[in-house]
Amino acid sequence: MTKMVLIVEDNDLNLRLFEDILAAEGIATLSATSGAVVADMAREQRPDLILMDIQLPEMSGLEATRQAQRSEEPAGIPIIAITAHALPGDERRIRAGGCTDYVAKPVLIDTLVSTVKQHLN
Repeated sequence: MTKMVLIVEDNDLNLRLFEDILAAEGIATLSATSGAVVADMAREQRPDLILMDIQLPEMSGLEATRQAQRSEEPAGIPIIAITAHALPGDERRIRAGGCTDYVAKPVLIDTLVSTVKQHLN
């Protein structure tokens, strides 16, 4: 069965890049450009994993993560933060905010693919 990843990214170039990388690995994608729709999309579409940009307009990726996790269903979807925040302490703060894992921008393709596959299996 094909795995589904919800990509939450407001930058069109990054969004297309992530979609293309995952498609090349045989992973289906959904996309959103706003954190405000993540909880509803996760409940309706039931992705196997969420890639979450942390700096989003209107609502931060961390707030969107908290809302998605508060939702009763679906529970337990891994959320991987994708962020340019790569300073000491940022990863700890992001994980404390509810993200399962963390990938720093600029994203290395091998790192993204291996992290996604690790959480899909």
